[in-house]
Amino acid sequence: MHEIWGAQTLQAFYQRHLLEDLLPFWSKAVDRRYGGMFTCFTNSGDERISTDKYTWSQGRYIWIWSRIARLIGQGVLPGDASAFRREAEQAADFLRHHVYLDNGNCAFLLTEDGRKKESVPGQGFDTSFYADCFVVLGLAELALLNERNDMIEEALALYDRIHARLSGGRIRSEPYPIPEGLKSHSVHMILLNISGQLTETLAHFRHPACQRVRQDCLAYAESVMNEFLMPDQRIAELLPAEPGEAPSTVLCRHVNPGHTLESMWFVIHAAGLLGQSDLAVRTLPVIRRAFELGWDTEHGGLLRFVDRDGGPPAGQRTGDPYETLIMDTWDSKLWWPHSEALYSTLLAYELAGKAEDKAALKELYLKTHEYVFRTFPQPDRRIGEWIQIRDRAGHPLDKVVALPVKDPFHIIRNVLLIIELYANHSETAGGGVR
Repeated sequence: MHEIWGAQTLQAFYQRHLLEDLLPFWSKAVDRRYGGMFTCFTNSGDERISTDKYTWSQGRYIWIWSRIARLIGQGVLPGDASAFRREAEQAADFLRHHVYLDNGNCAFLLTEDGRKKESVPGQGFDTSFYADCFVVLGLAELALLNERNDMIEEALALYDRIHARLSGGRIRSEPYPIPEGLKSHSVHMILLNISGQLTETLAHFRHPACQRVRQDCLAYAESVMNEFLMPDQRIAELLPAEPGEAPSTVLCRHVNPGHTLESMWFVIHAAGLLGQSDLAVRTLPVIRRAFELGWDTEHGGLLRFVDRDGGPPAGQRTGDPYETLIMDTWDSKLWWPHSEALYSTLLAYELAGKAEDKAALKELYLKTHEYVFRTFPQPDRRIGEWIQIRDRAGHPLDKVVALPVKDPFHIIRNVLLIIELYANHSETAGGGVR
């Protein structure tokens, strides 16, 4: 394919992809009867297999629809902002009426009409604090859109309950339970994400809690870049909870390249919000290192998991279920790391000041773009979206890798962020399709 580069070219490409390939699929998935979105589809997207609603996905959907409405209102995207806003508010009302448990936490799974349901029989409803995090994310973005003080208060209260649970060691984190005796990068990065979103919304409302959440955001950014960033510029996914050298186990040696890339743009966004430019610059070698370790030189694309020295995950076995996940799925090619790679490389390119950094990041973006758009989009335009789960060679793989859903979040979020990045941006010299 031709090289795609330049602000106007990239913005036009991703706007077309959003409007013609992604939104037609997901607009048909909106539940206009009860509220929320159906996400339980086959990998190919040709069949809905359940009407269950995972809270994790519903919170994400509220964020996406709210951000689209905001961008339409700003003139960045075409469309009917009121329709997206109305559907986001209907989804939020659905959650607010049905998702909360007696203890104030969120149920992980709901039925089509909002009844609480155990995702695993006998495990209860309150199985993942990640569900609560994505409700915070969605409500905070919607509050920013619709100027709802009650909604930001609700998001803040839920955020504070998450904090209380974490400080008391009372969290469950399905579908990725944290192994005993270890601390997880994923916990710090999701809290960085939601504290950044909350800081933006609270600042808009001039809310008295803004300063303390802002301090949380800085603390999470620093923890990612100080606790989990290793001297060789890789992000460790799991480390001992107590100070000391990490054992040479699969759990402590493995690297998740997609998570690293997602985490780094979280840090860049937080750094901009907090005026911490030094933190943002430190992400550049980490992004490059994630590609060095994670890029599949044989087939192209990013591997799901790799060893800290590159190649298949290695190290001592403990028998932990998460270790089994790592070893069983390390060579799969998934939708979400690749969408994160598209945005993180473009964002880092705009941040970089040195010519050699810009050249390297442009090369990483271009090879990712070429791989992604020859591999993932559904070839049947009547269906649209992506065939999200692939094997190492890039062939469709009918396998559940987290939740049994086809999730719109990562793809649409990163497409929206790229469109925002280049909105009203002049075409770079010599840019365009060549």
